[in-house]
Amino acid sequence: MIRYKKLKEQVFKNRLMNSKFLLVLIIIVAFAVRLYRIDSPVADWHSWRQADTSAVTRNFSKFGFNPLFPRYDDLSNIQTGVDNPEGYRFVEFPVYQSFVFMLSKLAAPLPISLEVWHRIVSILASLGSLYLIYELGKRYANERVGLISASFYAILPYSIYYSRVILPEVFLGFFMLLTLYLFSKAIVPVNPSEIQHSFASLISFLFPKKSLSVRSVAVYPEFLLASAISAALALLIKPVSIFFLLPIIYFWFQYLLFSRKYVLYGITYLLIMVVPLVAWRLWIQQFPEGIPAWTWLLNGDQVPYNNLKLSEWIYHPLGIRFKGAFFRWLFAERLTKLILGYSGVAFLVLGILAKKGIKQKLFFHMLGLGALLYITVFAGGNVRHDYYQVITLPIVVLYAGMGVDFLLTNRNRLFDSISTYAMIVVLVGFTLAFSWFEIRGYYWINNPAIVEAGIQADQLLPEQAKVIAPYGGDTAFLYQINRQGWPIGFEIEDKIAKGATHYVSVSPQDPEALDLKERYTVLAETDSYIIINLQ
Repeated sequence: MIRYKKLKEQVFKNRLMNSKFLLVLIIIVAFAVRLYRIDSPVADWHSWRQADTSAVTRNFSKFGFNPLFPRYDDLSNIQTGVDNPEGYRFVEFPVYQSFVFMLSKLAAPLPISLEVWHRIVSILASLGSLYLIYELGKRYANERVGLISASFYAILPYSIYYSRVILPEVFLGFFMLLTLYLFSKAIVPVNPSEIQHSFASLISFLFPKKSLSVRSVAVYPEFLLASAISAALALLIKPVSIFFLLPIIYFWFQYLLFSRKYVLYGITYLLIMVVPLVAWRLWIQQFPEGIPAWTWLLNGDQVPYNNLKLSEWIYHPLGIRFKGAFFRWLFAERLTKLILGYSGVAFLVLGILAKKGIKQKLFFHMLGLGALLYITVFAGGNVRHDYYQVITLPIVVLYAGMGVDFLLTNRNRLFDSISTYAMIVVLVGFTLAFSWFEIRGYYWINNPAIVEAGIQADQLLPEQAKVIAPYGGDTAFLYQINRQGWPIGFEIEDKIAKGATHYVSVSPQDPEALDLKERYTVLAETDSYIIINLQ
């Protein structure tokens, strides 16, 4: 008996060592593939949004570090409808940009550009998310699910690209997962093997005479506090993270935390989580010129949002929500084709439908419900921009991991072992190939002229110059010039009156550029761009 026990312990240690080795290997692979084109200019896919994010960090160096006054390069009224002479950028609280700024200053002697620092921080945050996906998969399913889910997150082309972009979504995803992980560590059943249905706990609370026992738990306030702080940071980055914190409700009801002490814990947790967001939102109301229009995120920009009935908030004939295009773009184009490369949907469906224990089923389904609510409530933003689905990726890979685990667990009942392994390898191969076919173009620099013109303008223009850089309202060109200004032409005299000193265009034969060329001094001109002094 003693020998058997020792043998069992040795087997457990070996499995643990193998799991740690595999996890480290997954993290190394994930890090390596995310270094692809890490030093490329901010002129790839969604460069306008990346440029706006990076500009806030860069302007901390120019105007002083003050996260209460984030500023970017656009002085126009395009995004807010009001002239923005200071270039305020009151969207997310600049948690991501502040972290990058401080890190870049601490490592100032290193020859690393600000853009690369942004990408390094994004990569590190994504690796943190990968580890948390592994931990949550292991905790609420099994270790194999954790490893497989982490592997999907590591190598899916969509995940790779959006894990090294200059966007706050990567940081957001990390803090969302960290919140859930810390909360799960904060409330631990005294007897972990005892499984209880969360809704049974609720019934027991509502009807005390029912014969439903309530498990005893140990609550660790330090983890609860850390989870609340993480949740506060997630909400400050983007309030939409609230949808992905639904599993906290599951945790609370699962352990029936309704005594006076636990209610006080809950109220404190809620205050720590919400008060910073409320304070930030009240603060930014003083600067309407820095708050971009946002109602279109809900149901598109065709809906008249004033005086809508409740039913019209849910469905409006002019909106995108629940239309055919809504389902096509989100479920066919994005989830099926872009993220899972067609073939990976098989794993996703199996993971959703596979029989699981009550505990893990409710946790994953609550997270999945949060993702569905998010894409439904913010239908306009999710349909228009594919990066909005980045924060849904953890639940997608967790379900996919459970799908693969289901096939492996039942390999002898469904098919023979060789066929099962072969099918998994082929499906994963197709998933990566088909997804990469869509994603590879995201890395391309579609208009190198803006980079070339930006470098030349940055060398020629004084640091205090304000530039008109017409590019259809896209701030990516303005970012390359490294100056504040206007990303659109027209009304040149009005812009000069507002402080414009130079005009830079990558369309030197444009009638506006030709007219200004006749009236003002040309500082530089090539077939690709023209730089004009407006003073």
